[in-house]
Amino acid sequence: MTRQTILVLGATGSTGRRVAGLLRSAGHDVRAASRGGGVRFDWTDPETWEPALAGATKLYLMAPDGLAVDPSLVACAVEQGVRHMTLLSSRSIEAMGDERLTAAERTVRDSGADWTIVRPDWFDQNFDEGFFRPAVLAGELALPLGDVKQGFVDAGDIAAVAAAALTGDGHAGRVYELTGPEALSFPDALAAIGRASGRTIRHLGGDDDYTASLAAAGVPVEEARRALDSFAALRRLGDAEPTDAVRRVTGRAPKSFAAYAAEAARNGAWQA
Repeated sequence: MTRQTILVLGATGSTGRRVAGLLRSAGHDVRAASRGGGVRFDWTDPETWEPALAGATKLYLMAPDGLAVDPSLVACAVEQGVRHMTLLSSRSIEAMGDERLTAAERTVRDSGADWTIVRPDWFDQNFDEGFFRPAVLAGELALPLGDVKQGFVDAGDIAAVAAAALTGDGHAGRVYELTGPEALSFPDALAAIGRASGRTIRHLGGDDDYTASLAAAGVPVEEARRALDSFAALRRLGDAEPTDAVRRVTGRAPKSFAAYAAEAARNGAWQA
């Protein structure tokens, strides 16, 4: 059997490093690529693309928040011999008008290679590794979603699904909507973090609070309006319905948010 080489983009990020770790643990040949890693890859520098892709037959494809998946990169991957790519996308992108990710999905579907699309809900790790951590430490998170419940999902479960899609049979042409085992509101999630960490974190769920937080961060007015429109669309969808995709693909239940929060607190995630 021909040995498969899997290129993992974003290999220092929340999902990429976990995907790379799982693949290595299973004995696969992994090329872990990032802007500063051993395999250099930079979305803004096309000269890094072909060397990173050379010899790869499968690809974990993701782009940092705000950057598009360049169709030229996908075309280059296919030309270099990539036969399957698993794309990290997101849930509810149509409702929220996320053209960046809908375009990425179209590009992958039309690439000529086998593809799998992974659509997770909010990452649990946003609270300890990502953009919500400063708000947790400050004791106040403004996000205009009120009490609408979300399907928070652990990055380890996302990575496990992606790794299975890259190495197993039956995943080509599939779209996996990933959630945790239960739907929680942001106040619920912050309360779970509070119980695990001993912190008190308020949720400010109205538009005015969110607008004020964006203004304080120097976000332009038009960008703030677009964000408010996206969150309004997400509110209109109502409470998220948990899916069984993690269990179906991996054979095990997804991690609960409470278990995530307890583990993160034990590891010192919210120590100032």
